[in-house]
This record gives sequence, structure tokens and C-alpha cells, in this order.
Amino acid sequence: MASITLGGNPVHTSGELPAVGSQLADFKLVQNDLSVASLSTFAGKKLVLNIFPSVDTGTCATSVRTFNASASGLENTTVLCISRDLPFAQKRFCGAEGLENVVNLSDFQTGAFGKANGLEIIDGPLAGLHSRAIIVVDADGKVVHTEQVAEIANEPNYEAALAAL
Repeated sequence: MASITLGGNPVHTSGELPAVGSQLADFKLVQNDLSVASLSTFAGKKLVLNIFPSVDTGTCATSVRTFNASASGLENTTVLCISRDLPFAQKRFCGAEGLENVVNLSDFQTGAFGKANGLEIIDGPLAGLHSRAIIVVDADGKVVHTEQVAEIANEPNYEAALAAL
């Protein structure tokens, strides 16, 4: 279990992020068109998983915008923006912002992705949502970088995530 904060108040997650060097566990997440994506959907691609509580908060929205700006220049890399938001909210946000370089994925149905990767917030006002974290995997699905952001309101370290590619 990771201990993080929300507004300086302690909250906890359901576990720890996957270990660097481990294989990212397969997943089933819902895309904006309501189809299901899995790890094999992105086979052979390097992935940056930008994980956050809700696209309808300032810091989460900023992370999606920031990774969108970087994504077009990344070779053989896809940025996945993952939350428990409904796919409709993710699509609305990216459409309104003109963001086309990231892939939104929703864990709204079961939260299984968050639980499997130690991301589910288990107490406090955001219980049930995902913590803010970054997981970077290579083209073989091996985890090469992780960051559990210590304060949910803070942005992740974009430079470290992109440098891991």
C-alpha cells in the first residue's frame, strides 16, 4: 500500500505500482467508442500510461494536455490516459481541447486495472478512483519507469517519464 496525500491529508492506495523490470499485466479498458482495449492492442509500441483520478480536475487535465503536446514527437510510442471517468467525459474533454495525440481509456466498469496495479485510492474523499501515477513500458511490455505522485494535486515528472523511453 502506498501512502500519498490529498491536500496534505494522508490517503492510501490498494498496493504498490508494478516493479521496474516486471511485465505489465494485461488489462481490459474501455475506449471512447466503447470498444475494449487490452495490452495486445498496443503490441510492439512503447507506452506511457498517464493515470489520474478524473479528467475534470485541473491537474489531471493539465497532464493530458502536456502529454498530448509531447506525444506527436515520440517514435513508436503511444500515450494512454487512464482514469475511471466515463468514456463520454474523456471524449468530450479531448474534443473540446482539440487533443488528438493521446488515447483515453476508462476503467469505469470494474476498476480492475487500478486494483491490479496498486492504483485504487482506498480511503479519503477520492476513494475508488485511481491515484496519480505514471507507468512507462517498453515495446515488449516491460516496465521501465514508474512514478507514484506523492501529492495527488501535483503534476507528475513529465521529463523523467519521457526520458525513460
